Amino acid sequence: MSEQERRTRQGADYENVGQDYMEQRQLRKGAAGWVLLAGLGIAYVISGDAAGWHFGLGVGGWGGLLIATLLMATMYTAMVFALAELSAAIPTAGGGYAFARRAMGPWGGFMTGTAILIEYAIAPAAIATFIGGYVETLTGIGGWIVYLVCYLIFVGIHLYGVGEALKLMFAITVVAVVALAAFVIGMIPQFEAANLFTIDPTGAAGASSFLPFGVVGIWAAFPFAIWFFLAIEGVPLAAEETRDPSTDMPKGLIGGMAALLLFAVLVLLFGPGGAGSVAFTSDEMLAAPSVLPLALEEAYGGGNALVTFVNIAGLTGLIASFFSIIFAYSRQTFALSRAGYLPRLLSITSGRMTPWMALIVPGVIGFLLALTGDGATLINIAVFGATISYALMMLSHIVLRQREPDLERPYRTPGGVATSGVALVLAVLAVIATFIVDVRAALITLGVYALFLAYFGLYSRRHLVAQAPEEEFATIEKAESELAGS
Repeated sequence: MSEQERRTRQGADYENVGQDYMEQRQLRKGAAGWVLLAGLGIAYVISGDAAGWHFGLGVGGWGGLLIATLLMATMYTAMVFALAELSAAIPTAGGGYAFARRAMGPWGGFMTGTAILIEYAIAPAAIATFIGGYVETLTGIGGWIVYLVCYLIFVGIHLYGVGEALKLMFAITVVAVVALAAFVIGMIPQFEAANLFTIDPTGAAGASSFLPFGVVGIWAAFPFAIWFFLAIEGVPLAAEETRDPSTDMPKGLIGGMAALLLFAVLVLLFGPGGAGSVAFTSDEMLAAPSVLPLALEEAYGGGNALVTFVNIAGLTGLIASFFSIIFAYSRQTFALSRAGYLPRLLSITSGRMTPWMALIVPGVIGFLLALTGDGATLINIAVFGATISYALMMLSHIVLRQREPDLERPYRTPGGVATSGVALVLAVLAVIATFIVDVRAALITLGVYALFLAYFGLYSRRHLVAQAPEEEFATIEKAESELAGS
């Protein structure tokens, strides 16, 4: 390769590739409008209403989890407004990686993209363990066979085509929303405010019936409050497959977030309010992924038709998130690979324009991790990756507002950098909280993250692809600066 074919910028080397390289890496355009995007955002997250959030009651009590949820809701709402601006201005499949790449160079882009990838590769494994629990409750069959069937079926549907996958995902999500509504309606007659405060106060500083684990319990509950909203930030990954990103992305993100805020309030209030906070922290409830049916049994003193319905229909919420996050990890892997940050083989697309290697390889890794059966630890690993990416994406929003004030922004964040600044501060606190809850999970994730960064530093930063959409602006900007200086 000649020197003219290699460009160096910000500690990275760029290589030109042939036209066939990009032709082998094409996604289907115009597969989604804003309604499907909003449905995608809800699908990403809705499993967090079905299971996972209740672990927060065991470390923060209802009051601690409530305050943590309010803070994390603030973080996600502010972040969604910032991402709506970024995704409309930089509509590529790279999502957060593309935003950080433009703001902070190749290192910033890779650090953000890898953190997102860790989140999305691990989250389906955690959800698979919850699906296994629901299925075992219904059929007596659980464990690895359920995990395997889930990955085979839903990766297979994505391999068939994105348009079909998104429409099926939307239909599944509608059923999951009906299940949540049935759960809440069923809990309303059993609701008593006293049920929220049934956990006995500990000796922690500031402990009370409202905060039984003290003030530190609020912070410890952050990762589980995040589970109410985790992965909504994945909507921008569908930008290259969206009809009109400049308008559809903001509508889809904000519409999806509005629905998630409502779900979080209803489940957090009427779940413990109907069954009692103590019930949610019992050994049986903490060990069983099928949380909502068990809560109804506790509230009604046994099983009934409503319990059976919520068990069956509630399973669709887990499936919706599992199904949709497969889409997310495949697009993040695809974008990083297409640009040369990860092995280029991972971004090859099939005749149906689906990134088949990016679907299969993380899927195999996720299945192997699901075999641990430790949903709580997997949640914490996913949250660690997520919170790092949140901080970096919000920093990117602030940097781009300052560095590129004239960048075309079809949508502008209300409040500007003040909004993304609030999200940045809360994201940093959430990163720290992951160490408070589970040091082992945080250190494991940190180790994996370090290995990714070592790969980039030692190899892939010398082999980036100049023609990748997320990287093209760098070579254009360099050429413009050279012309201005000549």
